[in-house]
Order: sequence, then structure tokens, then C-alpha cells
Amino acid sequence: MKYLADLLTLVRVILAATMIVVSAADLPMDAGTAFLVFVVAELTDAFDGTLAMRFPFPKNKAPWYRKYAAKYDMFADALTAIAAMVFFTLRINLIAGLAIIVSYGVAAAIVDWIVYGKLFGHPDDCVPGSLMRRDFLLAKKIIMARRVIYLLLIGMVAVWMLCVSGWRLEAKIVIMIMATVVAVFLWFFLAQRRHHISRDAVDIEEKLASKK
Repeated sequence: MKYLADLLTLVRVILAATMIVVSAADLPMDAGTAFLVFVVAELTDAFDGTLAMRFPFPKNKAPWYRKYAAKYDMFADALTAIAAMVFFTLRINLIAGLAIIVSYGVAAAIVDWIVYGKLFGHPDDCVPGSLMRRDFLLAKKIIMARRVIYLLLIGMVAVWMLCVSGWRLEAKIVIMIMATVVAVFLWFFLAQRRHHISRDAVDIEEKLASKK
């Protein structure tokens, strides 16, 4: 069970990479299939962190690669989003896809520079004089705002995929209802993950709370 979280992350990488290759090589894949692949990949993202905390490795006995867990999990998340956008841009709507990619890419880069002091930063890996170090609470609010924007954009892309799929209208409605129920459940079920931006962030918040 200790390796299950890492296995889910690996599955997410494989699914995302497959979607990118299929989309770029113009291999057969309809919008409905792409939607399902993306949903499964996102579900692995929803539970790998929870499983990692639920079934941790014994202290000082974790595999060597676990010290890079934050990095490869972030890579898997980014690859999944890229896969969805590549399919959407190349197969569904080029202009809308490029607009989303450019606008969010610029916004994400600005947030990284402001919060971490560098691109592709992380709460556990940022410049000493960055906002994350100077004002953690403000940095967290900015990061969470970016997450909300990301979820709205990627949700819109997923819904668009579903709407243009060749499935019957009744099936689309049922899937939409089920997806909404699952999304609401995950929003409340993963409350801790929603509020804590990393394991180090949990420690920082606990230290701040103890000082009050």
C-alpha cells in the first residue's frame, strides 16, 4: 500500500503522455475518449496525495526517489493539464485553446515570480527573499487564487470535450451530473489538501498558529 500513491502518479504521467502523443501524431481518439482519459488522470491526482499521507513509509526507510515527491507530483499535474490543452487545441478549438494556454501561462509565470522568486517554484523550494518566505499567508492566498482559476479553466475544457463528444445527449447529461457530484464530494473530502499547499506549509501554519 505504501507504493500505491507513487503508482497512481505514474499512471497519471502515462495517461497524460499518451494523450499528448495521440493528439500530436493525429492518431484516432475522439473527444469522449479524451474526456474519460482526462477524468481518470485527475482522479489519480485527487487521491495520490491522500494515500501518501495515509500510508507513509517508515521514517528513514523511504525509497530514494521520495525526496523528489513534490517535484514529480507537480510534473505529473502539469503534464495532465498540458495533455488536455493539447488535445483541446489541436482537435476541438485552436483559437480558444491558444487563448487559454497563453493567458494562464503568463498568469502562472507571474505568480511564480511573485511567490517563489523563480519559475516552477514550490513552497518547499523557493528563493530565500521570496514572498513565500516573507509573508506566507499572503503567498498562500495568491497560490489558492491561481488554483481556483486553474480549476475553472480546466473544468471548462473538460465540459467542452464532453459536449462535443459523439455520445447521446442523455449520456452527456448523466455524466455531467455524476461528474458534478464527484467534484463536490472531492472538494469537501480533500479539504485539507485544498487548504494546505504542501507538507511544509502545514508545518509553517502550525508554527504561526502557536505564536498567536
